[in-house]
Amino acid sequence: MKILMVHNDYGKYSGEEAVVDRMIADGRRAGIEIETLRRTSKFSRENFWGRIKGFFAGIYSFSGRRMMREALKTFKPDIVHIHNLYPFISPAVLPLCHKAGVPVIMTVHNYRLMCPTGLFLRDGKPCENCLRNGNERDCIRFNCEHDRFRSLGYALRNMVARRSRAYLDNVDYFCCLTEFQCQKLIEAGFPSNKIKLMNSYVKYEEPEEPNAETESWGKGFVGYVGRLSYEKGYDMLFEVARRHPEIDFCFAGTIREGMNETIPQNVKLCGLLQTDRIARFYENAAFIVIPSRCYEGFPIVLLEASSHGRCCVAPNHGAFPDLMTDPDSHEVGGRLFKPCDIDSLEQNIVSLWNNKELVSKLGTVAEQNYLKRFLKRIITHDWDVFLKEIVNHS
Repeated sequence: MKILMVHNDYGKYSGEEAVVDRMIADGRRAGIEIETLRRTSKFSRENFWGRIKGFFAGIYSFSGRRMMREALKTFKPDIVHIHNLYPFISPAVLPLCHKAGVPVIMTVHNYRLMCPTGLFLRDGKPCENCLRNGNERDCIRFNCEHDRFRSLGYALRNMVARRSRAYLDNVDYFCCLTEFQCQKLIEAGFPSNKIKLMNSYVKYEEPEEPNAETESWGKGFVGYVGRLSYEKGYDMLFEVARRHPEIDFCFAGTIREGMNETIPQNVKLCGLLQTDRIARFYENAAFIVIPSRCYEGFPIVLLEASSHGRCCVAPNHGAFPDLMTDPDSHEVGGRLFKPCDIDSLEQNIVSLWNNKELVSKLGTVAEQNYLKRFLKRIITHDWDVFLKEIVNHS
């Protein structure tokens, strides 16, 4: 089997890139012949011409079409697997695949097919205006990117893709990572027979044994894993820390530019942690908090924490309720708080911090849910069957 993996990397390494890299590596180890068509947005926003190029390429990329035409001609893939096309590849490449008779699947990592920003987020709260209205005008009206030029560009490229039916007419299957994403695509008018629920997985095949080695952050803290950016809600967790100096908080992740928050004394910033250190971070944490303002596409942190038997506090929106609920017992492996509500977030954190027995019980529920639904061998088997069916019927 030959697969062409297509992805425009973001300006900074993200969870989406990690999933793409993992799928490429695991596919090659499984004997699949994989070639990549990749561009990058790194440094593109740092100068005027880069921004202009990105603006127009997102609508129609001549270089992206040229690269796709060459890849189809020389590699002759059995399947084209799309991840992110913006801005330097663009949906303009999709008709080329359709014309060549090559099946196209697209992993839906976020909500960009329905929302120009991909987040369903405006002014710090979930927003589905573009989905409900069936157009992208509100992205411009409300300046959702907090940058008029970018908001206009994002809206225009989505509008062109929607009106040209670039995705609807040229993608054979939309592979959603969560049931929530599936439902949103159906609401947006995507045909249900083209939508497949295909979960992702974390790098751990089995939950690792606790590592006796400790780190400088100590044990028994409230943990946060992910980049420190506004949509992730890290600042709400900072506020909870200020209110409760008796609780230790540790943050593992990169800091986005422009962060001018005063760091509470009971907060330790550990930076970006690699595989072995992040595993110890999860093991040492009492529980993990995911305070995201946005729905999230597929919160890998939730699964990583569960794989270590750690429960999570997460917002009661998007895919979180489904992902945290054991399908057999219907128990939730953690606590769900009212989205974007600091008081609700605080209440759930404090109640868990003061009840170690409950934390342990919820951690067991989270781990069992992970073992039933998200082990690597389960997910890779489903993908293998799915891809073979596409090749056999093409």
